[in-house]
Formats: sequence, C-alpha cells, structure tokens
Amino acid sequence: MKSETMKKTFSPSFERFYNRVTKILEVARDKVYQTANTEMVQAYWSIGQMIVEEEQKGSDRAEYGQSLLVILSTRLTSDYGKGFDESNLRNMRKFYLVYRKRDALRPELAWTHYRILMRIEKDDARKFYLKESVVGNWSTRQLERQVNSHYFERILMTKEDSRSLVKQEADSKKEQMQPAHIIKDPYVLEFLNLKSNTTFYESELEQALIDKLQEFLLELGKGFSFVSRQYRISADTKHFYVDLVFYNYILQCFLLIDLKTGELTHQDIGQMDFYVRYFEDQVKQETDNPTIGLILSAESNRTIVKYSLLKESKQIFASKYKLYLPSEKELKKELTRERKMIEQEKRLKK
Repeated sequence: MKSETMKKTFSPSFERFYNRVTKILEVARDKVYQTANTEMVQAYWSIGQMIVEEEQKGSDRAEYGQSLLVILSTRLTSDYGKGFDESNLRNMRKFYLVYRKRDALRPELAWTHYRILMRIEKDDARKFYLKESVVGNWSTRQLERQVNSHYFERILMTKEDSRSLVKQEADSKKEQMQPAHIIKDPYVLEFLNLKSNTTFYESELEQALIDKLQEFLLELGKGFSFVSRQYRISADTKHFYVDLVFYNYILQCFLLIDLKTGELTHQDIGQMDFYVRYFEDQVKQETDNPTIGLILSAESNRTIVKYSLLKESKQIFASKYKLYLPSEKELKKELTRERKMIEQEKRLKK
C-alpha cells in the first residue's frame, strides 16, 4: 500500500501543504530529541554535584566516596537499568568537577560530547573544543576526530595568516550532529529506559546463526543459562556489543560468545580479551570462576573456533571447564552445519 501511494502524483498545492505538515513534524521531533538530551545532561550534572558536595564534602579527590558509588550503582542499576554503572557515575562526578557552573553547560552538546571533553586536561583546549563543537554543530565522532588529530595544538602552532588552511582541512572532514542521532545514542536510550534495536548491530546471517547457537547451547543440558544478547560494554566514548552471554551454573562462570562471519583477525581476539577482562573486573562475583570467551568465525569456506581466557585461568580450563563446555571440534561442526542449512533455506526462498 505504501509503495502505491509513493507512485501517485499529487497536485502542486497538495505537495506544498504536505511539506508544511512534515516541517511541523520534523521540528517537533527535533525538539523532543533535544529536550531528552538536555534533561539527561542536567540530571547527570546534578547527580555529580550531590556526590561531590554532599557525600565528599566538596573534595575533588577521586578516592572519596568510592564505596558510595558501588552501593549507588547497584541500587540504580536494579531500579533504572544499566546506564548507571560505576564508570558512568564516576563520569557524572567528574562532569561536575570540570563544569562547576551549571550555566556553562550547552544544550547543543550531548552527554557523549562531554565525556570526550572531560578527557582533555588543558582548560583552554577544552574550552576551544566546546566552542567549536557548538558553533560547527560537530557530531561526537567529529569532536573525537579533531581531539585525536590535535586540532587545537595545530591551530596554535600555525601562523595566524595560515590558520584558515588548518580550519579548511578540518572542515573538509566535517560530520555534523543531527537531532535524530540523539535518540539512537545508547546513553540516551538507557536514560529513557528504552531498549536498543539490536538490528543495528547484526546482519541477517549473523542473526540467524546466533539464534541457532543460543538454542544449541541451551539444549546441551550442561548447566547453561541465557543472560543476554548484544550485551553492551562502554569504554570511554565507544560502545561494544557481545553477541551472546551465558552463565553456567555448574561451572559458576560466564561464557561470552562473539560471532564473526568474515575472516578472524588479531583485532577480534584482542577485543574478546577486552570483553573477558571487563567481566572479570565489573560483572563477576567473588564466588564465580574465571570468565571464558569464545570466538566463532563462520567464513564462507571454513569455520574457526577459538576459546579465549586469561593466562591465569588456563589450568582450571584444562581440569574442569572441558567437562562441561562443547569442544572446539563440536562447535565447528555445529556452526558449519547451521550455516549450510541457513544458506540453503535462503536459496529456496529466492
């Protein structure tokens, strides 16, 4: 029905009327996105202020109030979701310490902008990047790119009559902030207690293979309990997503699974090591055994399966984990079989 409507030709007067209606909707949407972002930034500043002024008695020493952050994080995460881990609470505290005056906050900037700005130690550089972000309507990616390329320092080192060339080079790579970007920001989604759309992160084939892997492990009957799909891990301003997370109640440990449909790289292995260390530091309890990572690469012509764990965990893996975890050979066989079946079903549907 929609495609038929799109093919119709309407009168010029109706087109003008329609364009005015859509303009109203676009402006209203932009205001909603901007309001959600502004309220979140203001709330995080207020929380940071309360932590510093009420619990730390005005001290800016990071170790003060550390136990409070642990308790506060646990309660807030339970009541309001995963946007309130210790890392984000520390950023709220730092946010207030860096921007003591609420009036200095700019509604044009998102929380991710401020997370980038807070990493800049020099006050004059931080003010420069804040101003440029507002005036140029920089996206968070644009801001991070300019900070990493030392844009401020290059401007200072360049003679005044040649600075336009540096600015021209920066503008050539410009990426502007769009209001619609805000509502897709994981921090905003978590603040509003909305779920991310996992289709942003999974291809059709990956989605189908993950479905099958989830079923396969749960049907093994060896203590696997499903925890999450597309489990988000945030580091600085970047977000990573673990395809599947299980907890094995017999082994008392987490199993993290990442699926790659292309060639396996050293970067993929390093990323899984990062996931494992994150769970070791932030998620697992003292009574849990070491976390295990599992990387699956389902290339078109071969399948690679690799368990990834920290060096100090290798002994327990050899003595105990192998009794309950499927072997790399079993996983390789299952993954190859499932990929062939999925591709065959696709061909039949054409």
